Amino acid sequence: LDLIFQVPSNTTFTLDLFKSLGGKDKTSNVFFSPLSISSALSMLLLGAKGSTAKQMRECLKTKDCKDVHSSFAALLQELNKPDSSYALGVANRLYGDSPELKTFLHIILQKFYNAELESVDFLNKAEEARNQINSWVEEQTQGKSVCIDAVDSSSKLVLVNAIYLKADWKEQFEKDFTRDAVFRLNKRETRTVKMMWHKSKFKLRHVKEVSCQVIELPYKRGELSMLIFLPNDIEDNTTGLEKVGQSTGVCFHDLLLPLLLLMQLLYFNLPEC
Repeated sequence: LDLIFQVPSNTTFTLDLFKSLGGKDKTSNVFFSPLSISSALSMLLLGAKGSTAKQMRECLKTKDCKDVHSSFAALLQELNKPDSSYALGVANRLYGDSPELKTFLHIILQKFYNAELESVDFLNKAEEARNQINSWVEEQTQGKSVCIDAVDSSSKLVLVNAIYLKADWKEQFEKDFTRDAVFRLNKRETRTVKMMWHKSKFKLRHVKEVSCQVIELPYKRGELSMLIFLPNDIEDNTTGLEKVGQSTGVCFHDLLLPLLLLMQLLYFNLPEC
């Protein structure tokens, strides 16, 4: 029940955030973790009051504060299953220099978000605190290097979310089939990129409400999937996904996909910080 409650609000929050982030430059890549941002905001909601709490609940698309925290507890527990076929870690931690914060938030943060509240001295030891935060993130992401530098002597509270995913495709792409191909950035621009290619049966659905196709790429054992949205058409100076950002999310809550035969996927590398 807690997970069912969380799905519609998280989906709507994700689409609203995608619309906001992609609205400034419609031709650039947008890479973000909606779960990281929504869980971080929900943690802050624990200490919010009055109009601030009201605005945060409106942003998160939830009106019941109690339900949102119990829903996140259930979701994080489901994602961090130790016996899963994938390695997915979602970790949260707060760093602050106020003893009152530790007394007020420590127990409830652990209960809902399995998060610790770490005491640091930002005023006198900002560099030490920054290194401590970076070390924790590196540990949570299996040794990935990080460069969190937005910490100085004026910092009072720093909320950190670390997310890590490593999983094998259920249908493996053959490396020998990777080849150069033309990728369409917008209606007028193209770029030659590496493309992975594989022929198999995948689930596909045409979503007429937002004029796009959605294909599902399952990971091993089908516990997780990647959904790829491909717009039916691209207008000048757009990516073609603007209608997805404008959607209320209703058509994505229960997205059932029939089978498709052929799949071609862009091959990409994510730069490390």
